[in-house]
Amino acid sequence: MNVETRPEILDQAIEYFNQAREIAEGWLLSPAAWSQLGLLVAAYLLARLADRKLKPFFERLLTPAGKKKSLLSKLRLFVLMFLPLILPLLAWAFTGIGEQVTRSLFGSGAVIAFGKRIFLFLAVRAFARKILKDPFLKLLGRYVLIPIAALYTIGLLDAVITKLDETIVPLGNMSFSILFAIKFAVLGGVIFWLGRWSHEQTTQVIKQQKEMPPATRELAAKAAEIGIFGVAFLVLMNIMGINLTSLAVLGGAIGVGLGFGLQQIAANFISGVILLLEGQATVGDYVELDGGEAGTIVRMTARAAILETYDGRWIVVPNEHFITTRVINYSDAGSAKRYEAPFSVSYNSDIEAIPAIIEDAVAELDFILTDTEEHKPDCELRAFGDSGVDFAVEFWVNGIDDGRNKFTPRVMMQVWKTLKANNIEIPYPHRVVEMKTADQEAV
Repeated sequence: MNVETRPEILDQAIEYFNQAREIAEGWLLSPAAWSQLGLLVAAYLLARLADRKLKPFFERLLTPAGKKKSLLSKLRLFVLMFLPLILPLLAWAFTGIGEQVTRSLFGSGAVIAFGKRIFLFLAVRAFARKILKDPFLKLLGRYVLIPIAALYTIGLLDAVITKLDETIVPLGNMSFSILFAIKFAVLGGVIFWLGRWSHEQTTQVIKQQKEMPPATRELAAKAAEIGIFGVAFLVLMNIMGINLTSLAVLGGAIGVGLGFGLQQIAANFISGVILLLEGQATVGDYVELDGGEAGTIVRMTARAAILETYDGRWIVVPNEHFITTRVINYSDAGSAKRYEAPFSVSYNSDIEAIPAIIEDAVAELDFILTDTEEHKPDCELRAFGDSGVDFAVEFWVNGIDDGRNKFTPRVMMQVWKTLKANNIEIPYPHRVVEMKTADQEAV
């Protein structure tokens, strides 16, 4: 390959290789380098010996007894997570002491300084692989923290940063360096991760305030979420030196988008705020919508409410439906509600005696309310049917007659047993069939 046409990056790689080879040859032929290498080995062995002694001691000291969940126990467990860093950090510290000794004796310490950076790299690697548990932080450690530590170890960090800062990416009327884009992505991810973590902690604290109404708790949680992420956005813009006035055009574009494509999202968001403020429907309420959807509200988001049906299915209902359509709210789980169980008896039965018999039998069920006169079971004559006399027994219970409770089937079973025990016939349809002979048909 012609030297004049050779790529610049290849020339830089050759130059770095030649420098590394010269450094390695100098280290191999230098007594001072061999002494520094010996100090490196001694520092590592000493750190390993100290690690074997200190790690069991700290494990016994920091491990909480039993399953305590106090703040001190959580703090001790948090510190216990960092035990894998003892070995590389001790080696790094002992190597630092050895570096001071070699520089005072030989006036140089390049070998031991390189070993010191290796131990620091091992500490960063252990931190990213063994200590970080959150998926996002683990990803950040693997693809950002470890590469930065590796570049620092081999002495190329400053050169790479300079190169990234000099590489400009044009974007319309704007331009930015690759280094700026990387910083923005990393800082943005970290700040919004902290915002998400803060939001989760704040939501837990708010939901533990049982004296607050459920709607107020949900509204406070939403307000805290908006506030936290709003502050996170402002902090990110301030750190990156972005002038907020330059976002006016972006804000106008978002406004146009809300007016056209995002109007449903905006409507659902505003409807959710109205629901939380008025408390017409909140988490824990059993609701039935005009479209037939029915279930218990288990979660309310900025866009929709999630209903859980009696058979465990989740229905996502946009918040706007709670405002623009008819909604039946059976709210206040545990309050008294009335239901009825229909049945029929034969025309041969003593119709006047049936209401008292059924009312007494239904009142014996443990879930039937009989505390007031209005709540006692009431058996009523409803109609004279084709096959029998139609009755219905009305009863009051605490809760909702859904798939979990099934109050009505239990009441109907009680009615069946009572009718059978009193020899009261339950009718069934009768039909008269006429059989004609051939002579009759001829006539």
